[in-house]
Parts: sequence; C-alpha cells; structure tokens
Amino acid sequence: MKPRTAPRTVLYRGPLSSCNYGCEYCPFAKRKESKAELAVDRAALERFVAWAVDRGDPTQVFFTPWGEALIRRWYREAFVALSRAASIERVCAQTNLSWPQAWLDRCDLSRVALWCTFHPGEVSIERFVARCKGLDARGVRYSVGVVALREHYEAALRLRDLLSPSVYLWANAYRREQGYYTQRQVEAWEGIDPLFSLNLREYSSLGRACRAGSDAITVDGDGTARRCHFIDSPIGNIYDPDFARALIDAPCTRATCRCHIGYVHMDELGLYDVFEGGLLERIPRAWPEREALLLEGRRRRGGRSLHVIS
Repeated sequence: MKPRTAPRTVLYRGPLSSCNYGCEYCPFAKRKESKAELAVDRAALERFVAWAVDRGDPTQVFFTPWGEALIRRWYREAFVALSRAASIERVCAQTNLSWPQAWLDRCDLSRVALWCTFHPGEVSIERFVARCKGLDARGVRYSVGVVALREHYEAALRLRDLLSPSVYLWANAYRREQGYYTQRQVEAWEGIDPLFSLNLREYSSLGRACRAGSDAITVDGDGTARRCHFIDSPIGNIYDPDFARALIDAPCTRATCRCHIGYVHMDELGLYDVFEGGLLERIPRAWPEREALLLEGRRRRGGRSLHVIS
C-alpha cells in the first residue's frame, strides 16, 4: 500500500440536508432545517473552505450535498472563494440549478464546473433550459442529467434537442425495480446518453484497486474523512496534523459499486481516461463527438475488465 501526501479530489458533504425540491425518486433527505442547524452547516463549510485554501496542495473540491446547497448564500460564497484560491484547480457541485446566477460573475470561471440535474416534476423544461442558456452566456462549464425513469424519456429527448450540442446530457439508471428496462429501452436511452449502460450496471469491487482513499476522499462537516460516500468506516480527520498518513492506495472493501461518483475511481474501468478533464462535472473527454463516445461505451461494456455482475 503506497502512501500519498495529499488527496487530489475532495468530495464535501456537510450537515445540510434541506432541498427546495421534493422528488419522490430521490434517496436524499427532505426536511426543513432550523436557523441553528443552518448556522452549524455554515460554520462547518467555512472551516472546510479555510482548510482547502490554506493547505497549499493542488486540490479539486466537489460539493455533493444531501439537499440543494447553492440556494444557500454561504455555499455560493464558498464557491467564489475556492475558485479564486491559487491551490484550487476546480470547484464543482451537484445542483438542480434553481438559484440566481449573478454571483457566478465573481468566480474565476476557468476553475468552476457544475453537475446539473433536471427534475421534470419540479420545474418546466423551458425554465430549466433558460437557466442552462444563462450558464452558456457566462461560459460556465457544466453537464446536465436526468434520472432515467420511463416516464422521463420524452422529456429527456426534448431536453437533448433544446440544449446546446456542446452540453453532455447523462442519464442515471433507475434500479429500484429489477428488470426495469427492456433492451430496446436501454438502446433508446443510449441515443440520449451514449454511456448510459455504464451507469446501468453494477460492478464487482471487493478487493479491486480504487483511487478512493488516496487520490479522492469524502469529507463530512466535522472533518471526518472516508474513502468514499459508500464506505462508512472513517480513515481519519482532515483537521488532524498527521492526516496525510491515512491516505493510502488500498483495495475496495465493498462487494459492489453502482454509483458514478464511486465506480469512476475504480482503476480497471479506465474512466479517468473517459472523463479526462471533466471527472467531477461528469463530462467525457470526447464530447461532443457522440459517435466516438458510443463506440467507447460499447467497447467497455463488452470488455472482460469491467467485471459486470448485473
């Protein structure tokens, strides 16, 4: 096991768990927090930002909140501060894009990226696309995604037509029902997202090499670090002076992995190459060369190295 001196990518998920949307298919928390709870979240975030800025090592920060973070002013201010810090290579967030965009003008947009999700039951497609056009006008780098429910297909198809061709539209597979998709439906979703089947599958991960825990870690509000969001065991606390000792290359301890922000770090899948330059914001290297992506996705799905179990 090889030690590392610093994580390259830090996924931050503080105590914030409120969201202005109420999607039934979303597994995340839906609650309204008190002012005191929001104050705790703000203090935790400000401490984390100070750590990320002051440490001096090249770092990418990815906000993956339980709810919607960018409707909160302190997350927007954190974005601005991180984007303008010399040591921060990129700052990214998962978001529903439901916030005013003027604050982005204060960011160093060369270091900003967004992972945006369209929720058809919560916002009209016209309103969402208008927000995307606002990002286009500012030159913000972003991807757009949708949960691939059968009833969302027509909306996703229309969304693909309305978005700029330069915007990658990904689809997250719905897995709560076994055999949810027919082969024909899978192929239809691949017409929207050429890499859809990579997300549709579940990968054997136990004992396999993964960059989570060395190149990438996840951090909660009190600084507790874990290898990834899907492994509960802490590896240390980022605020401890000797935290770097916890960063080691080690095999995965989970039996399987099926979430993009988890399996993307598995060495044998080669997805660091597929998403080179857009790992956090989920933008493939080859986009918008959709035919090249389609061939790449088919090749990898057919390769033995994927160890597909479903």
